[in-house]
Amino acid sequence: MEWYTLNHIAKMTGLTTRTLRNYLQTELLKGEKVDGVWRFSEEQLYAFMDHPTVRQGLHAKRNAIVNDFLLMDSKKENKACVILDYCMEWEDAKWAVAFFCDRMKEAENEAVEFGMERHKNNIRLIISGPEPAVRDMMKRYYEEKE
Repeated sequence: MEWYTLNHIAKMTGLTTRTLRNYLQTELLKGEKVDGVWRFSEEQLYAFMDHPTVRQGLHAKRNAIVNDFLLMDSKKENKACVILDYCMEWEDAKWAVAFFCDRMKEAENEAVEFGMERHKNNIRLIISGPEPAVRDMMKRYYEEKE
């Protein structure tokens, strides 16, 4: 069974770990603590993401990534925003989500944002940040995807 940590969920949703801990307290997010580390099954993760209250917040968070990109009038560096819409089962989309979550860990010191939304058989991935970082991330994605 694949387990997700609080940091994984933060990267996938754009929510802070503090916000996720608040959701744990209200039991909207359920998981188990093993050796002092929270871990979550896929079922727990998707039950959380599919909750109407959470879904609305995640949708707003992803829209904010794109809106912030579009509304930024003056930039000090080249920026890029990529939106990938896939029509596929979650089983097929897991690789792409895992790929971008792993790259987000690598790009921690860069201002790259990642958002993911799942609705039935549709997966939307949003990547935004400095153009060289987004370009390199997308290049690696397509190289490893093939």
